Amino acid sequence: MRTVRALLAISGVLLLAACSAAPTEAPAEGTLKVDVLATVPHDPGAFTQGLELVDGVLYEGTGLEGKSSIRAVDPESGEVDKQVELPADLFGEGITVAGDVIWQITWQDGVAIRRDRTTLAEEGRAGYDGEGWGICHDRSGDRLIMSDGGDRLTFRDVETFTQEGNVQVTGPDGPVTRLNELECVPGRDGRVQVYANVWQTDRIVRIDPENGRVTATVDLSGLLPEEDRAGTDVLNGIAAIPGTDEFLVTGKLWPTMFRVRFVTTSP
Repeated sequence: MRTVRALLAISGVLLLAACSAAPTEAPAEGTLKVDVLATVPHDPGAFTQGLELVDGVLYEGTGLEGKSSIRAVDPESGEVDKQVELPADLFGEGITVAGDVIWQITWQDGVAIRRDRTTLAEEGRAGYDGEGWGICHDRSGDRLIMSDGGDRLTFRDVETFTQEGNVQVTGPDGPVTRLNELECVPGRDGRVQVYANVWQTDRIVRIDPENGRVTATVDLSGLLPEEDRAGTDVLNGIAAIPGTDEFLVTGKLWPTMFRVRFVTTSP
């Protein structure tokens, strides 16, 4: 079975030629299921809030006051190679890589931390109104896309973090709320799709950020075996594997990450 590192080696330097992530074909619309390809160990003490794989490094943001951190993780072994703690009064939330910068947002503190991608050190801060839940970098539009736990995605300037608009997310039954961790994934047409965990569920929704429409729902129920669920929290964490149609997914305090593909359900 191929490892994550082998996949990255096969993809090679072509990954960043298309802004650090080669286009990925979006699955068909409708309800999708998860096809598990491999498992990777995950720190069971990590309250995962953000996950992103860039240049062979898995960046992970974790939460809880006094326990929040930003980490650089080996995507094959799950080992933490580098870790920087947040100040004890901040509750870390989503993270995203934008060039040489990592943006890390906080829950109710109204603080976005700008970090050096190599050292993980804080370089500056920006403020925002409301809560911070998830964030991803839309490289095709060179903007940040952020969630606040409601039914809207907010667009922000990648340098200043200034808000530049928003869109309401809707599905077949109306507005979709509790949008949490986000992952921006480019399609073959160059247009990004946003994958979002729906908090307190085993679902991920795929969103067209141009109109807010949910184009697919992924059912991940039963992904973590029942015998491994003691002491864990909800599903949270999506990292696209560049150059493939695969993802790494995990949850808060989960002992495992899963390398998966989202596929159509049988009729």
